[in-house]
Amino acid sequence: MSVEQLVEQLHEEAVQLHEEEHVCTRVAPPITSRFLFVKVAAMRAKQLHRGAKPRLDANHAALLAVGKAEKIAMEEVRCGLVEYTPESPLAP
Repeated sequence: MSVEQLVEQLHEEAVQLHEEEHVCTRVAPPITSRFLFVKVAAMRAKQLHRGAKPRLDANHAALLAVGKAEKIAMEEVRCGLVEYTPESPLAP
């Protein structure tokens, strides 16, 4: 599986989770780039693996019961619960 296929699959899973779950309270601006979405979700998943507590509420109980850090991280990013600082473009 290529990187592009993996990114597309992760994005589709996040959209599917969004359609299945309730509305979230957003604290960060929406991410429009699939690559930025994956990057932020991967960093959040690392935090969850290291013991950080999930930021999802009781509306996401089914997802929390599964307990997979990657899926929880993707849903947190999709809901805007993970703040990030956009990187500035490279200087010429």
